[in-house]
Amino acid sequence: MNAASRTIKSRSVFGSRAEVAVETHSDGVAEEEPPGKAGTCSNLDEEPPGRTATERGRLFGHIPDSAWNDWRWHFRNRITTVDGLANFILLSSEEQAQLKLVTLKYPLSVTPYYLSLIDPDDPDDPVRKQAVPSILELTLGMVGQEDPLDEKGDSVVPGLVHRYPDRVLMVLTDICPMFCRHCTRKREWQNGGWVRTPAEVGAMLDYIRQHKAIRDVIISGGDPLTLSTPRLEGVISGIRAIKHVEIIRIGTRFPVVLPQRIDHELCAMLSRYSPIWLNTHFNHHREITPEAAAACDRLLRSGVPVNNQSVLLRGVNDSVAEQMKLCHGLLRIKVRPYYLFQCDEVQGTEHLRTPVEAGLSIIEGLRGHTSGLAVPTFVIDLPQGGGKVPLQPNYVLAKEKGELLLRNYEGQLFHYRSPRVQAEPAPEALSPLGGSDAGLLVETGVYK
Repeated sequence: MNAASRTIKSRSVFGSRAEVAVETHSDGVAEEEPPGKAGTCSNLDEEPPGRTATERGRLFGHIPDSAWNDWRWHFRNRITTVDGLANFILLSSEEQAQLKLVTLKYPLSVTPYYLSLIDPDDPDDPVRKQAVPSILELTLGMVGQEDPLDEKGDSVVPGLVHRYPDRVLMVLTDICPMFCRHCTRKREWQNGGWVRTPAEVGAMLDYIRQHKAIRDVIISGGDPLTLSTPRLEGVISGIRAIKHVEIIRIGTRFPVVLPQRIDHELCAMLSRYSPIWLNTHFNHHREITPEAAAACDRLLRSGVPVNNQSVLLRGVNDSVAEQMKLCHGLLRIKVRPYYLFQCDEVQGTEHLRTPVEAGLSIIEGLRGHTSGLAVPTFVIDLPQGGGKVPLQPNYVLAKEKGELLLRNYEGQLFHYRSPRVQAEPAPEALSPLGGSDAGLLVETGVYK
C-alpha cells in the first residue's frame, strides 16, 4: 500500500476529545497536576489534496483553532501507541511489529503539533527521526550506558544534581510532551509519569539555602513546563527567595514540540522572577515555525532570554548546510545558538550518534562563513560526570618563541607575535622616560 492509496479512519473519537478539552479549558479549571496519559489519535476521513507548510491541514484539518491553540488539548491527545501512529504515518505490518517491541522498553509520545511537522511519506524525514521509534534502539541497545553522565552519582538529594561548584540542576518531573529518541534521560521513560512531591522540592530548596556558593539553578526534567503554571511558580518563587541565587534557568523543549504552552499566563509569571533564562532545543530548521517563533517572541517580550542547545544527530542536522539553516533561522527569531552537543552515550541512541569529527567539521564550516553569533559552541558532556568540554577545530599549527603559526577559515597561514608575559618592570627601568610618562605606561598596561 502506498501513501496515495491509504484510507484514513474515523475522526469521531478525536473530535469528541477536542470538544471536552476546549470546554474544560474555557471553564478555567486549574491544572494542579500535569495532564494524564494521552489517548490515541485517530486520523481524518480523507486526505486533502496538496501540501501546506506543515501537515496540519492534511492530518488535523478538522480540529478547530480553539483546540489547536490549546496546549492542554495537544497534551491530552498525544500519540502514544504504534497503532495510533500508523493512522498518520505509513508503516508496514513488519515495521509496526518491530516498533511495538521497541515501545515495550522505550515508550512513544508525540504531540499532534509536532507530528504535523513530519513528512508522513518520508521514512528518512529528519523531524520524524527525533520522534518516531526505530528498531535500532533495540538492536544497538547494549551500546552505551543508561546514565552516561552519572547524574545519580552527583545527586545530593533526590532530584538535585550538584556537579559544578556554583550551580545545581533540579529535575522536577520525568513527564515530557514528546519522548525525543535521543534523550539523555531515556532511562526514566519506564518509570511512569512522576512529579517531585512538595517534600522533595523542599529538600532541594533546603540544600540550596545551605550552600551559599550556588548562584545558578537550572530547572529541568522531563520537561518542567508540563507542570501547571501555578505549581511551577511555587518552585520558582521558592528559589528566588534564596538571596544568594542570582540566576534561574529553565530547560524545556516546549517551544519546539508544543509552543502553545508558552502562553501569556506563563510569560507573565516568569516576568515576575527575573532574571530567568530559558534554554530550548531546536535541532532542525523545519522546527522553526510561526508558532515556535511567536512562543519565543512572547518569552523575549517578558524579559526571558532564549538560548538554543542542539544535539548533533545523524541524518538530522549533521551537515554544515543544515546547521547553517538552523542557526540562521534561530537568529531570525531572536534565539541565540548556544551549544551544539555531541550526542551522549545513552543506550538506545547509538544509531543517532555521529563521530566527533563531524561536529568539528561543522564548526569549521560555519566559522568565517557566517556571523559569530550563528556559531554555537561544540561541546562534549563527559562520561562519569566529567562535565562539559568545548571542542574547536585546530587553528594553531605551530608555536615557538612567542610566535604562533595560525590558519584562518580559508586555510591561509599567518604568523602572529604573542607578547611575552613579564613582571612589572623595576622603577629604574622606567627612569629614561621620566616619572609621569612611566606612570602613564604602567597605567595603560604596556608593562603589565
